[in-house]
Amino acid sequence: MPNRKPIHPSSLGLIVLWLLVARPMHVYGMQKLIETFGKDKVVNVRSRASLYQALERLVRNGLVEVRETVRSEGYPDRVVYAVTDAGRAAAGEWLRDMLRTTGADYPEFLAAVSVLFGLAPADARAQLEERAGRLAAELAATEAVFAANPDLPRLFLLEEEYRRAVLTAELDWVRSVVRDLDAGTLTWTEDWLMGLFSQHDPMTNERTSP
Repeated sequence: MPNRKPIHPSSLGLIVLWLLVARPMHVYGMQKLIETFGKDKVVNVRSRASLYQALERLVRNGLVEVRETVRSEGYPDRVVYAVTDAGRAAAGEWLRDMLRTTGADYPEFLAAVSVLFGLAPADARAQLEERAGRLAAELAATEAVFAANPDLPRLFLLEEEYRRAVLTAELDWVRSVVRDLDAGTLTWTEDWLMGLFSQHDPMTNERTSP
């Protein structure tokens, strides 16, 4: 068997592997299970094509194999996938790695915050106020999940607990920035920015250094 390069872990790949650890299944069944258990808020499966792409990658790397093709009258043929021994091992290692490591992602919001000065303060405040409204709506939706599942074991609500904690923290922070922008304690002007950039420009400093 040819040596394969280690496959880079992915969130969708992790979910697929653990579904197949439970039992072999076809793509339609995977999609429905992901939606039934609310994992569609964890990984994007709005398009079934994303599942097929993830499976193709897992099959190509020997972590998943085609078990059989189920033919039913009146329905399209369905390919049933199963996890391999290598896939079972990878599922455990990916899970351990994702749980213990931090700082692997570069969120868009963090990048946007780092150049908030690209907008005028009033414009920045308006965008953050809109974000706060959306965060509040997402938080309410998460709270509704708990209200609708009072008897569901905590083990199956851990991602909602985490989502609630993250949303609450982000919402509190965004609202604090909006308050400071509104009060004028956090502000900037184009002249101030240009002066600051000039002061810290390494090319300028290089030219003026003795």
